[in-house]
Amino acid sequence: MDMPMALSNIRVLDLTRVMAGPYCTMYLADLGAEVIKIEIPGSGDDTRKFPPFKNGESLYYCNFNRNKKGVTLNLKDPRGKELFKEMVRNADVVVENYRPGVMDKLGLGYDVLKEVNPRIIYAAVSGFGSYGPLHQRPGYDIIAQAMSGLMSLTGEYGGGPLRTGSAIGDLVGGLNLCIGILAAINGRQITGRGQRVDVSLVDGLVSCLENNTQRYQVDGVQPVRMGNRYPSAAPYDSFQASDGDFVIGCGNDKLFALLCSKVLHRPDLLEDPRYATPSDRLAHEAELKAVVEEWSTQHTIEEAVDTVLAAGVPAGPINDIKAVMESDHIANAREMFLDCDHPVAGHLRINGNPVKLMDSMPRLRTAPPALGQDNEDVYENVFGVSPERLRELKEQGVI
Repeated sequence: MDMPMALSNIRVLDLTRVMAGPYCTMYLADLGAEVIKIEIPGSGDDTRKFPPFKNGESLYYCNFNRNKKGVTLNLKDPRGKELFKEMVRNADVVVENYRPGVMDKLGLGYDVLKEVNPRIIYAAVSGFGSYGPLHQRPGYDIIAQAMSGLMSLTGEYGGGPLRTGSAIGDLVGGLNLCIGILAAINGRQITGRGQRVDVSLVDGLVSCLENNTQRYQVDGVQPVRMGNRYPSAAPYDSFQASDGDFVIGCGNDKLFALLCSKVLHRPDLLEDPRYATPSDRLAHEAELKAVVEEWSTQHTIEEAVDTVLAAGVPAGPINDIKAVMESDHIANAREMFLDCDHPVAGHLRINGNPVKLMDSMPRLRTAPPALGQDNEDVYENVFGVSPERLRELKEQGVI
């Protein structure tokens, strides 16, 4: 008999749009929470208009909004506000990613909602958080990558700063919001009360700077962009093969010894004082890379990776998206791509969930909702709104 899904007792009111918030609530939904996505009547989440499209449906939207029920509600209308408060009375979590203060201006901020339901957990993600000198600034992923310091570290040596290839600020922000919500749910078990969860995109990426901040504190020198190299270990980089590039992760002395003796067949390197310690290898990284590539350019990527792995040293090809989506391990065994049938878009393949609870696996239960798809079911069957009232609200444009 299957165990209940881990969050099957949690109801979430999801006011989020675009990426950071929907990514968070997607995690909660995948893990079993009843997530009710509340969108603006007539238009919905901004990303419904974002490419790519299939049969007129945004795949951007679909990728982050599976397993959710979709309703519409106008929170600017007094009747919409009242209905939302009724929903809060029977919910566990409210999630939003408006600019700080927007929900307060609507009369639906945490101070109001906690009076409606003292157990409610109110979670918000924004560019700079809900307090601090910059909290009113608008924030998107590229702003977070720039102002967190991450862009200053990303790029080729001597080149300009680069944004990462995905919206990592939004994604980390969504994960941090999810972590905060789960912690607050457990905290409520202890205190009986809900609380606010406040997450900043910039904070999230600052927390990902890892040892770059420590290196700056030691010598006061701004860390430089290093391409694919790593400032704490070498050889730990991309290397040329005869048909492209691959990576080696030689993270300690033991792995370096294996690389020299079993792959490069250069045991003399182990006696060379330039390569005696991690710090020595970092100081002579360019020379060491040239030595590795003397060997690797004589082999294909597949040959080089197989040889390095056989020696017990981490290595791998640099997969493109096609390779990732066709990988037997990633796509199939680990279920990192899910097949989904959408009523309008048709067959979709959307990104899977990396969190594997072995007794209650995240799974795809429902396709991403059409705008207002679940209005009748949710309002009548979950929150007890009468059919007559629901009809009136629809005619009045409240839902």
